[in-house]
Order: sequence, then C-alpha cells, then structure tokens
Amino acid sequence: MIFRSIAATVALFACAPATAATIVTADRMLDVQTGRYVDNPAILVGNDGRIVSIGNLASMQVPAGTPQIDLPGRTLVPGLIDMHVHFDGTPLIGGYRTLEYTDAFDTVLGVPNARATLHAGFTTVRSLGADNYSDVALRQAIDEGFIEGPRIIAATYALGATGGHCDANTNKPSLARTSPGVADGPQAIRQKVRELRKLGAQLIKVCATGGVFSRNTDPGAQQMTFEELKMAADEAHMLGMKVAAHAHGAEGIKAAIRAGIDTIEHVSFIDDEGIRLAKERGTWLGFDIYNTEYTLAEGAKNGVLPENIEKERQVGTLQRQNFQKAAQAGAKMIFSSDAGIYPHGQNARQFAVMVRFGMTPLEAIRAATLNAARALGRERDVGAIAVGRYGDLVAVVGDPMRDVTVLESPAAVIKGGKLVKAP
Repeated sequence: MIFRSIAATVALFACAPATAATIVTADRMLDVQTGRYVDNPAILVGNDGRIVSIGNLASMQVPAGTPQIDLPGRTLVPGLIDMHVHFDGTPLIGGYRTLEYTDAFDTVLGVPNARATLHAGFTTVRSLGADNYSDVALRQAIDEGFIEGPRIIAATYALGATGGHCDANTNKPSLARTSPGVADGPQAIRQKVRELRKLGAQLIKVCATGGVFSRNTDPGAQQMTFEELKMAADEAHMLGMKVAAHAHGAEGIKAAIRAGIDTIEHVSFIDDEGIRLAKERGTWLGFDIYNTEYTLAEGAKNGVLPENIEKERQVGTLQRQNFQKAAQAGAKMIFSSDAGIYPHGQNARQFAVMVRFGMTPLEAIRAATLNAARALGRERDVGAIAVGRYGDLVAVVGDPMRDVTVLESPAAVIKGGKLVKAP
C-alpha cells in the first residue's frame, strides 16, 4: 500500500467530518495482552472513538474515503495510563515561593499541564488530589472538547487527618486553615466520602501516612487509623468508587491493605509482610520511583525547602530497593509517577527507572496499560489495543520491548481515533 505523508494525513483528518470512522496503520503494533508484535496492523476506530476491528487493510470492509492515519516506520502501543498525577501547579515554583502567586494560578496551569501529558502519550490519568475541584473542571473541559488533555479520573481533595500530610499545615496561627479534605473519625470520613462524590470525585484518595512535601510530617508515621481507612474503603466501594492510599510507612501500608484499599501509592517502606499481604489481597502497588531524581537535582533551585529535600533523599533509596523486592516477588504493580512533583510531560521517564530496578520492558509497559486498566476497573475501555476499547494509540520510533526510552518521545498520539499529536 502507499502511505500518505504525515502532513497529508493531518490535513485529511482535519477536514473529515467529526463523526467519520478512522483507519490507523503502522509498521507494527504491540499486543500487550500476548506480549507480541503484530506486523502491518490496520485499526478501524468507529464513530464513538472505540476500536471496531483490527486486521489487514486490504481485507477490511470500509467505506471509500474513510480518513486514514498512516504512520510508516512507527510502532504502536496502547495509550498510556498514569495512575498518579496532580495537574494544578508547577514544580518550578516550590516552598514559600508559592505565596507570590494568586489563588487561581495553580488551577490555570492545569490547562497546559493536561495538554503536555496527552502529548507525552498518556491518554488516561488518575488525578490524586487537586485544590478547588480543579481536576473536575479540567475533566469537564476536556470531555466537552474545549481543551486538550487525557481522560481524567478525578479524586478532588485528598482525604486525611487534621495536621496530616493532606492538611494545609503552617506554624503561623494567623494563616492557619483546614483543608476541605480533612476528617477525623470513621463517621466524619463517611460524610466526607459522600461529600466529595457529590462534588465530582470519581475515586477517593486517603493519606494514610505522612509525606515528603508536607510540613512537619514524618513519611513513615501512620496518620489514619485502621477504622478510618476501612470506613473510607467501605463507603467508597458501596458508592462504586475505587480508593487509593498515599502511604510511605510500613504500618500505614499494611493498615491500608487490610482495610481494603485498592491501590497503595509511594509504598516506600513496605516490608516483607506488606508485600505478602498485597499479593494475598490483590492490592495494586504504585511506586513513584522517577521523581526522586528530579527533586534532588532541581528542587533547591525551584524553592523546595531543605527539610523536604532531605526527606526525599531518605525515602528515595529505600523506595527503589523495595520496588525491586516487590517486583521480584510478583506483586501487582501499576504505573504511578506523581507527576506534578516533576514537570508534566516527562511521565514516561519513569519507565527506564522501573526497568533499571528489576522490571522487564514488557512488565513496565503493562504497568501503564493492562495493569492500570484493571486497577481502574476499566478493562473494557482502555489499557490495550483491542476491539471495543477506545482507539487510544501512541506511535514511537524504535522497539519499546528492547528500549523503553523510546516511549519518552512519541512520534504521534491518537485519542479516541483522533490524531492529537503528529511529528
């Protein structure tokens, strides 16, 4: 067959009716379900943005004039999924420097951050905490076509204890305020879960332990009781929502797993018992093992306080060692980057670190595709190039099964059959 130039394809696609089906072709496609490549695939995406068929272009029964996105020399992988992002704000302004900017500044930055994430090949994300319900606003604007961005599953405010990692902490009483996500005691947790859902949350995030970037908290210290964590999980599950737990410390991790939390984020100090529990309960683990490099290299310049950089230094090495142990033990792993701690659009840099610390390239890719879709409960929508799922595709130059760094520079990104980034 004769391949159109990328420029001609973009021009044709831009002129096509919004309801037209689309055919995508490339040199090969990674079937993440089998772990094998399919040569010369032709993928037909229907009017609803979902894949209708996958096969050979010559044998496909499609109407004449159907728009075609031809990507010669490229390898297709499924649209990537980052299970932990924060769109509001920027890591380039940290510490007390944030006080120089007006309240809505962080919300406005969500627009370019969402676009950068989509153009980096991440077509679906979980927003695990945002002020002013800005992730709900972004989701609505993206879904209505006003701005570019990935599919967003929004948590809104993270739910945590008074004075904990997800509260607004300061030592100046005149500036003291309580985060809208703060709740103490099981019944207060129940009410807060219901409130967040009412205001647009699609999942719940809880802060089980202290954190690196909060003031006056110890990352290893548990901050929510088992009863509080279980209430959050039970109430969210009753309402049809998943639950993610910010948890660095070993005891907080195990309490969250026993409480029925679906995914554990950071997982820095997990011990052998925690890994065993996660395997027994089917809990997904999301280690954010790239952002340490960025924080230690750029944090001080960006205004991050010395106490936070020191905590990052203490957490990073142990977290990576425990990532390796969990991977070797066969724990269920997802791709969670905590993007926002480093600049959005660099999400795929974590793949190389995951491989460096024990995963095969295919395992790392599956963490951001098949596994993430399963953890979301969205296996019918995303996570693989398969009939019935959204036509979310990323084209790269090279072989990601040999070199995952090719995922850092997508040649093209397609979301729901629409070309959103081309060379």
